[in-house]
Amino acid sequence: MSESTQKLSDAGVSIWLDDLSRERLTSGNLAELIKTHNVVGVTTNPSIFAGALSKGAAYAEQMRELAAASASVEEAVFAATCDDVRAACDVFAPVYKASNGFDGRVSIEVDPRLARDAEGTAKMARELYERVGRENVMIKIPATQEGLRPIAETLAAGISVNVTLIFSLTRYREVINAYMLGLEQALENGKDLSTIHSVASFFVSRVDTEIDARLEAAGGDAVQLKGKAGLANARLAYEVFEEMFSSERWARLQAHGANVQRPLWASTGVKDPALPDTLYVTGLVAPNTVNTMPEATLNAVADHGEVTGNTIVPNYSESNNVLDAISVHVSYPEVVEKLEVEGLSKFDVSWEELLQTVREALEQAK
Repeated sequence: MSESTQKLSDAGVSIWLDDLSRERLTSGNLAELIKTHNVVGVTTNPSIFAGALSKGAAYAEQMRELAAASASVEEAVFAATCDDVRAACDVFAPVYKASNGFDGRVSIEVDPRLARDAEGTAKMARELYERVGRENVMIKIPATQEGLRPIAETLAAGISVNVTLIFSLTRYREVINAYMLGLEQALENGKDLSTIHSVASFFVSRVDTEIDARLEAAGGDAVQLKGKAGLANARLAYEVFEEMFSSERWARLQAHGANVQRPLWASTGVKDPALPDTLYVTGLVAPNTVNTMPEATLNAVADHGEVTGNTIVPNYSESNNVLDAISVHVSYPEVVEKLEVEGLSKFDVSWEELLQTVREALEQAK
């Protein structure tokens, strides 16, 4: 076991891998990462599946079977991705049981084309949950304004949710509100709140990428603020987490066995080579958090990550100062709005790539 990843786990950070493929499952690589790198969960998204299926060979037999059954492209995508997620859920079953449901989780995202369709999102969330058929699956729903209601509805049905594509502190508050609302409705529906879990995926590196480009354009003193926005934004999200999960409203839910909705740090691969490659991991250490990492970041952390205790709470004041200084040069509301739109657009593109890859595989299999 890597000493650095063990220290992260000891500090209350759950390490999830931001990647999944059939090859990773069948080769035993995922099981190996659980043993050697403290990996206790997996996140997926349309981009990850598009990359996995484009490599193709591991899916060839299933594509032949689906082609023989005259499956549509959408049906084939649904079958392949749900099968991978189900298999990963089984790999993580012991972790799920040992952590009482906090970890051992595998996330699968609703069709990103439904991001502005509340009714369609809620419907597909239920379908994915039933199709995967495993307790430890988490359904990913984007944190758009239209996504807030289906997030609450899905939780109210007793289904665990990974709320994704969160960039702003304001939207994060709305996500926590949707979580509590969903639990309140679940309680009314007679659900056991202790079995419902959720994470709120707060994106980190993309904030730096966008803000740093604007700081560079501003020039002068603004350039000195580069590489600081992502951590500051995420750290202040944890402050919101601490505040809202110490409220009277939360205490009432907790008395019925409810679990906190943990912040999950996503987009943790460093894009700027001038920054340390473990920055968005070692800089975001605090209890009750999840960090989902691409494999390159995970390996970097395992190799040379320096875990020095809680790096979030002691930095609240500095983080506020950083965002205040940046706001002189950059419009925070404009940035987070752009990042949400771009995030959805990227997943739409990946989904189309995924459909095209599967379409070609089905044609070749005929």
